[in-house]
Amino acid sequence: MQVSDIDWSKAEREIARTAFEKAYEREIKALIEAVRDRASAITKPDDMWQLHDFLSAKRHAIDGKYDYRYSMLIFVFAQLVKEGWLQLKELDGLGTDKLTKIAALTRV
Repeated sequence: MQVSDIDWSKAEREIARTAFEKAYEREIKALIEAVRDRASAITKPDDMWQLHDFLSAKRHAIDGKYDYRYSMLIFVFAQLVKEGWLQLKELDGLGTDKLTKIAALTRV
């Protein structure tokens, strides 16, 4: 069975949405703190442009990472677990097949 062929029950969709939003909120909160720290250290114009570049890169990375298509969620969740934005236990309630795939991908 292809990952893109996996069906998501209504309960699983709710668990997935909640976990997805928690991870996004955590990463954005950490980014806001990083931006505050960097902004408070600006002393010259070049510092400001470096902050701009940092934010542009982060936006690109975050926009690419948080893909809520059901065909991509297994991969998204695995990456979020690997990066520490999500814990496997927050996905409890998903089918064993999904959890097994996510856990396996976190080890890759």
